[in-house]
This record gives sequence, C-alpha cells and structure tokens, in this order.
Amino acid sequence: MKIAITGATGLIGKKIVSKLVERKDEVIILTTSVQRAKSVFKNNYKFIDWSNDFNQWYSQLENVDVVLNLAGENVIARRWNEEHKNKIYKSRIDNTKKLVSAISLLNNKLKLFISASAIGYYGNINSEVDETSNAGSDFLAQVVKDWENASLKLEDENIRRVIFRIGIVLDKNGGALPKLILPFKFFVGGSIGSGKQWFSWIHVDDLVNMFLFAIDNNINGVFNATSPNPVKMKEFSKTIGKILNRPSFLDVPSFIIKLALGEGAETILNGAKVKCEKILNEGFKFQYEKLDDALKSLLKK
Repeated sequence: MKIAITGATGLIGKKIVSKLVERKDEVIILTTSVQRAKSVFKNNYKFIDWSNDFNQWYSQLENVDVVLNLAGENVIARRWNEEHKNKIYKSRIDNTKKLVSAISLLNNKLKLFISASAIGYYGNINSEVDETSNAGSDFLAQVVKDWENASLKLEDENIRRVIFRIGIVLDKNGGALPKLILPFKFFVGGSIGSGKQWFSWIHVDDLVNMFLFAIDNNINGVFNATSPNPVKMKEFSKTIGKILNRPSFLDVPSFIIKLALGEGAETILNGAKVKCEKILNEGFKFQYEKLDDALKSLLKK
C-alpha cells in the first residue's frame, strides 16, 4: 500500500515506518524538516515538506491509500507555561486541520485516515473509563477532544477514520520508561506521588501492531490503545524494582513533580483506569498483556 505518515521521526513513527517498509509498503514521510528526516531515515524514502501552505504539497498525496497522523509536541518535555501549552495545542489541532484540508482537495480519496490521540481525553480522574466515557474538563482533555474533532469531517467524505487514544508507551529507548527507571539504577527508585493513581500503559510493539491491525482490518472509530491490565503507580514501581533487582521505597513527593512540570504534573499524578475491550472485540491480540512480561522484554539484557 501507499502510506503517508506525519510524526515519522518520533518514537512510535520510526518503528511504524520500519514495519511498513519490512512488509513492502511504500512510505511517504511528511515532515517540517526534510534534512532532519533524512538524517533519521537512511533509506530512499519520498519526503514532503508540509510546513508550507498545503496548496504547495497536497497534490503529492494523490493515490495515497492511508495517512497516519502522529505529529505532536511532547507534552511533558518541559514545565508547562503558555508558550508550551500553545505548542502542544497547535502541533496537534492546527496540523491535523491542515492535513485534513489537503486530503479534501485530492481527486482520489484515500481509503483510511489513522490518527494518534491520547487517554488524556478522559481528564485527570482516577476512575474506570472506556471509549463511551465523557471527556475531561482540563487543558489536555480539551486538546485531545479538539484533536479528534479536527479530522471528523473526513467521515462525511466516506473515508474510514480510526483514532487511537494512546496510553503511556513503554519503550526502552524513549518515552517515559528511561526516565522512570533512572532512579532505580542509582538505588533511589520508588513510586511517584501517592502511588494510588492508575498507570494505563502499552508496550510499544503492541501499539505499532495496533496501527498495522487498523490498516489491515476494516475497523472504524475511536479505540483505547492501552494494555488490558492497567496497574496502580505503586505496583508499576515495585515491578520495575523487582526486574532490575533494585529497591523501590524512595517515593517522589508530588510537590517535586509539580515544581518540575507545573500544571503538567497532573498528567503524571493522576490517571484513569482505561479499558480496551473495544479493540479486543475486533480481534486484536496483545503480545504483552501483563506488565511483568512487558518490562522483562524491555529491561532484561
């Protein structure tokens, strides 16, 4: 298939591109920096600079079968201020709107649009949720809600649309896990905050396979991309300690996280228990359902 992807140089994007090439799909990379993208991908991909007005590049998407939309500023890369919050919002909503406008101009409509989303949709709550649950009322929940709605009009054009509300992605080379295990390596590991907040996670390999599953199977709508077995933060920390053979008793107080991230600390100090029965009912099989197996695959040499 002919597949275009935004956010290809990110943690998830790089792995998806690798899998698509492995299965002989043709990959087109939409990027705001062709030079940087070429430094990441050594193969001879087609690169489209989509940082300009879409009238300058949209025609290059003619005859594309699938668009994967993964672009977005790292939410907890730094302490939240108005500038960072603006980047979080614009990198998702404005870019998605631009992409959707470009797709709408194509003569040959694509078959499928898949977009990343986030479990931040449900807000800073510690209760059980599924895809039918209401959106939260905090900043990040509003971002995610607007992000999903930005591509809604594609359904009016009979383009299949799949949205994955992604949980905390576990990967040894990026995302949250390397930061979370660092204290354990120095024998000062422990839980974060109260430890009672839910930690709805997914192994990066399962997430990549979920995107491929959406390409290969006729599914539609919004799906939670999380493991069937979320855990409390305290259990997550204890499991890391057990696998690394390190103590797990020096908890990080909430105020430290708040000092580091400001308002963004709530994304770590609170978390919903996210259910994923909807994707399971479509026939998707997880490789890593249990946290212990997932962390062993990532942390054991």
